[in-house]
Amino acid sequence: MGIQWYPGHMHKAQKEVREIFNQVDVFIEVLDARIPFSSQNPLIEEIRKDKPTIKILNKTDLADPEKTQAWQEYWEQEQSVQTLAFNAQQSDKREQVLKLIKQMAPEKADTVKTIHALIIGIPNVGKSTLINSITGRTIAKTGNEPAVTKNQQRIKLEDNITLIDTPGMLWPNIENENSGYRLAITGGIKETAFDLPDIASYAAEYLMQAYPEPLKTRFELDELPHSDIEFLEAIGRKRGCLRSGGQVDLDKISRILIMEYRDHKLGGITLETPEMMRQELKQVELLRQQKEDKKKAREADKKARRARRKRNA
Repeated sequence: MGIQWYPGHMHKAQKEVREIFNQVDVFIEVLDARIPFSSQNPLIEEIRKDKPTIKILNKTDLADPEKTQAWQEYWEQEQSVQTLAFNAQQSDKREQVLKLIKQMAPEKADTVKTIHALIIGIPNVGKSTLINSITGRTIAKTGNEPAVTKNQQRIKLEDNITLIDTPGMLWPNIENENSGYRLAITGGIKETAFDLPDIASYAAEYLMQAYPEPLKTRFELDELPHSDIEFLEAIGRKRGCLRSGGQVDLDKISRILIMEYRDHKLGGITLETPEMMRQELKQVELLRQQKEDKKKAREADKKARRARRKRNA
């Protein structure tokens, strides 16, 4: 697919993380509980290697509780990674985070040595909100636009724990098209990566299948239409999003659907499951293999042409 969105400060952040790797005792990766798989940065997996890791599923108040639990079980049982469900209203989770950090660095926990915990995540995942909650004061700026934090900072906590905060990092190329759409729906990447009706159509198709009742209730529909476009047109007429001549304004109703999803007006909704992730990873691997096969075929063709030219020279 190849969504390119890699500002210079994100490249700088990745370089800085690699440079301080040896100082880090614990990685804390903040994920969006609505898209736990799509909000993972594969570069972080590559950088952290086998360092102890805590995955914090943030914004759980916006997600489906059953699916949040399924993701926690997947990581804890299949990946041997510690997890914690969190949202901005839960200031009582502070002690749990500190306790987990100490558990993950037992060789330093009962000494005077500093435990360095690197907190990392993609833009707009709620990393700054989490930091403010852990510290009990406003340390990091928060905002709804991706990429607010632009510089690395160190925050000293009690029990000889130092948090190292980094700017939100995306990776250069989002291979999984589904992840790209989900990031756009939740605001993890700017909507300009796609046409808005495309984002809304993707959201509608998934929501109609996974959460039909909340959709019917919110948009006052007795039955859901058969396709995503028919659904957008139906709710566009309901909301009066019409152009002259009675045509539905797809841009307008698409924005309404996405904003109502983000504002939690459809209820707690998660856009992916561990099983979906497994299937999509297989598809990505297949596409990678196809690209590699095409590359090899092109190289073989070039080699054959060069050989022919030599023979004819």
